[in-house]
Amino acid sequence: MRLPFDATQFFAVFARYNAAVWPAPIVLAALAFGAALLAARGRDRSSRAASGILALLWIWMGAVYHLGFFRSINPAATVFGAMFLIQGIAFATVGTLRGSFGFHFRADGAGWTGTALMAFALAGYPLLADALGHRYPMTPTFGLPCPTTIFTLGLLLWARPAPPTWILVVPLAWSVLGVSAALQLGVYEDLSLLAAGVVSAAVMLGRSRTASVHPGQLTAPG
Repeated sequence: MRLPFDATQFFAVFARYNAAVWPAPIVLAALAFGAALLAARGRDRSSRAASGILALLWIWMGAVYHLGFFRSINPAATVFGAMFLIQGIAFATVGTLRGSFGFHFRADGAGWTGTALMAFALAGYPLLADALGHRYPMTPTFGLPCPTTIFTLGLLLWARPAPPTWILVVPLAWSVLGVSAALQLGVYEDLSLLAAGVVSAAVMLGRSRTASVHPGQLTAPG
C-alpha cells in the first residue's frame, strides 16, 4: 500500500513532535522503566500500576502523536488514534481496575524474551536509529508507536496469567503496519518492530499450548 506522504514529511512530523513535547520522551521512558520495575515485583498493586503506565503510554500515542501530529500528513491517523486510545482504555480497565492479569518475571523463555524486548525498546532502538543516520529530533523517540509497542509486547510477555487474546490485537497489528515505513521510507529500525511482533506471538502461542497441556503451571505463585 502506497503511503500518502514521503520520508521528508514523515521525519518532519517527528521533529515537530519532539520539539513540542520535550522533555516528555525522557519522562515517558522513565515511566516505562518504572513499569518494568513494578512488574518485576509480581504483586497485585504493582501489576495494576504497571498496567496503568501502559494505559497512559497508549493514550498518549493515540491523542498526542496520532491525532495531534501524524494526522497532519496521514488521514488514517484518525483511525490509528482511535485504536490506540481504545487500547489504552483496555489496559486501564482490564489490567488496572479489574486486575484480570498481573506481571511477574520468571527466568524462562517468555521472561527473558520480554526483558530483551523492553531493553531494546528503551536503549537499543534509539542506538540503532542513530547508527542508521536518523538523529534527534528527526527520529522516533520513546512514547512514539514503534519503540513503545516493542516495549509493550515485552512487558506483556511477563503477564501471569496471560492477558486476554483480544488485548494483543492492536500491538501485534501495529507490528505489521510498521513495516510500511521501514520498506517505503527507509526507517529500517522499524523492522525490529515486525521482529518483536513475530517473536512475541510465537512465545505467547507456545506458552498457551504449554498451559493447555499443564493447567495451572503458568499461574501458580512463583
